[in-house]
Amino acid sequence: MRTVLTSICLAAMLSGAAAAQDSKGDYDCLIEARQQLDVRSSAEGVIESVLVRRGDVVKKGALLARLSSGPEQAMLNLARSRATMEGELKAAEARVELAKKKWERADELHKRNFVSANAKDEAEAEYRLASEQWRAMQESRTLAELEVKRAEEVLAQRSIYSPVNGVVVALLLHPGELTSSNQKDPILKLMEIDPLHVELVLPVSQFGKIKRGQRARVVPEQPIGGSYTAQVEVVDLTVDAASGTFGVRLTLPNPGNRIPAGVKCRARF
Repeated sequence: MRTVLTSICLAAMLSGAAAAQDSKGDYDCLIEARQQLDVRSSAEGVIESVLVRRGDVVKKGALLARLSSGPEQAMLNLARSRATMEGELKAAEARVELAKKKWERADELHKRNFVSANAKDEAEAEYRLASEQWRAMQESRTLAELEVKRAEEVLAQRSIYSPVNGVVVALLLHPGELTSSNQKDPILKLMEIDPLHVELVLPVSQFGKIKRGQRARVVPEQPIGGSYTAQVEVVDLTVDAASGTFGVRLTLPNPGNRIPAGVKCRARF
């Protein structure tokens, strides 16, 4: 969605369709960041460290900041300890084996009339009870392993990573300050500038002539200069009746971040 700032800038640049195109067929345009992101934390907590500075170029997945995580780390350690305890499970397994042997022995003796049916039934019941206890211990072990995964996810929320390749344009919170997902100020702002967006406002006479996928030459204003190839990404399907214009957006590759966002340009199809 085109921002209010973009609309104001384009309106100032293009006071009418006649001003938008020069004698060479070039159109005024504005180079913008692909997107600007407010980086927040999904969890509430005190910021422990911010690992980037304004102007830093970051890769997608790069660690940007950490929240204090003492209780979360302790919960993870406890969950891992519970999930790796073998003593109770092995003891329950041993009781099953012992109860099974007692039942088999009692069943054999009952067939020879050496023990009563009641003694055989008691041995069978003891075996079944031990088996249920062992199964309950296995289920508890499974739940403990799931608790480890949950604790790992909770701890992971204490680290904030970059969602895109971009550049840090502002740091708004610092170590020691409280942050949360519903706080007014984000921790920092990122701007994705590869690729860039090029916004144009064209006269209605060009409607239907500009197609998605079509290429254009974009020349940024001085001192940036140079000539670059961009591709049509969006063609508005509505026309502004007051100015007789419609909007077009180009996608402009920007390897190495050579072109800054926010500069004016000229475009030719």
